[in-house]
Formats: sequence, structure tokens, C-alpha cells
Amino acid sequence: MKDCIVLEGMEFFGRHGVMAEENVLGQRFIIDLSMYLDLRAAGASDDLNDTVNYGKVYSTVQRIVQGEPVKLLEHLADRIFTAVFAEYPMIEDLRVVVHKPGAPIDGVFNDVKIKMKRQRSEYIKE
Repeated sequence: MKDCIVLEGMEFFGRHGVMAEENVLGQRFIIDLSMYLDLRAAGASDDLNDTVNYGKVYSTVQRIVQGEPVKLLEHLADRIFTAVFAEYPMIEDLRVVVHKPGAPIDGVFNDVKIKMKRQRSEYIKE
């Protein structure tokens, strides 16, 4: 079984969406990240070098969500996978949830979200 570090409820302002006004006005996006890796070395050593610095991962996700607009939540998640796997080699699997609570839907709802899970081998060829 793999261990997991979770960053939940990261909120950022972004300009993603299919509709032109979403790219102009922007809105709030909430990201949940579950990073699967082996944490035994960090548990034994008490050394940050033996784990993933979740503060740096937060900054990586922030850079992507607040960066260049995309149309689809799926594409935004894919950008997160690409960057996190490239920048943090200890992470073996990653689960990304992208919430768009202000999605332009004519109706009452709490949240729109996508959930995706990927393995390092799908992004990094070693």
C-alpha cells in the first residue's frame, strides 16, 4: 500500500472556461491533490529531503491554476499532473480533483468537479 499526502481545498482565482466571459471575469477554483508515495524513509529519518515538500507543491499548483487560461477542467488537471510528476520524482501516483463551484449553469447546484487519477509512468518515461 502506498502512503498519501493530501492537499485539500486549495483555492485560487483563474480564468478557465469555454465561455468568453469566464476568461475575462475569472472565478474561484478549488483543487484537491492526493499524492501517493512511500513515506517510510521520512518516517524514520524526520528529514524533509525524504518526502515531498507540500508547500512547494502548493506553489506549483497555484502557478498553473492562476496561469494561462484553458477551456476544460480536464485539461487544467492534465497540466497539474504534468508539472507535479516532472517536479516531484518521489510521487508515484496522483489524484487531482478540480472544483468549479461558480460554473455557468442555469440552475441550483453546490459544485461541479472532475476527479482524475494518473500514474507517473503515464507522464514520465524513465
